Amino acid sequence: MDFRVVIPARLHSTRLPRKVLCELAGKPLVQHVWESARACGAREVVIAADDASVADACRRFGAEVLLTSVQHRSGSDRVNEVAQARGWSGDAIVVNLQGDEPLMPPALVRQVAFLLMQDRAADLATLCHALHSREEWLNPNVVKVVMDAQQSALYFSRAPIPWKRDGAENFPAGIAYRHIGLYAWRVGALARFSQWPAEPLETCEALEQLRALAQGFRIKLGVADTPPPRGVDTEDDLRAVAKILSRK
Repeated sequence: MDFRVVIPARLHSTRLPRKVLCELAGKPLVQHVWESARACGAREVVIAADDASVADACRRFGAEVLLTSVQHRSGSDRVNEVAQARGWSGDAIVVNLQGDEPLMPPALVRQVAFLLMQDRAADLATLCHALHSREEWLNPNVVKVVMDAQQSALYFSRAPIPWKRDGAENFPAGIAYRHIGLYAWRVGALARFSQWPAEPLETCEALEQLRALAQGFRIKLGVADTPPPRGVDTEDDLRAVAKILSRK
């Protein structure tokens, strides 16, 4: 497979400041993400940093790094800056692997890239997994997605979708899916996406992928057999991931 990986690594995260540089098992958090990306078979792996301290730390463990603009609204914009700076063609495939996912399995990175390679009509691809818990389905911090018969995304929401008409006590097992925030983009589609202003739906739900849907992009979905391990957003997440890494 021929694809690249870009890892947006932002220093000043809201809930856990400087988290990409937090130490996990003797390494910066972002180094674990980079090592996972290098194991997935990508042609190139580049870290898109927003601060010189992040860039310097990444270069010390041997990563390729581009110091990107501090004005970017999102990780997707950082990925686009790297793609344009490297001169990647519009048909090239790049995976956006978030810099706070130290446990992301390389198999899922390959899966999302392969999805986009297979479906030439799709502009981007992403993953989901089946929900088995009513509590997760009702949780606004769990992003849900519904898809059509060709496994293209119809809508993403923090609300419990699909909603059964006879009430929340009836969990829609078998058709309720949680979105996994891992994206494969065609570089040309990403360049267009980054030029558009935020859409009302995107602002309402605080979900960037709704901008792509609102503009008519086709988002291909793949179903992962099991959910990936947790990312790092909080101190509790950091401690939990540290325990997992210590057992490896």
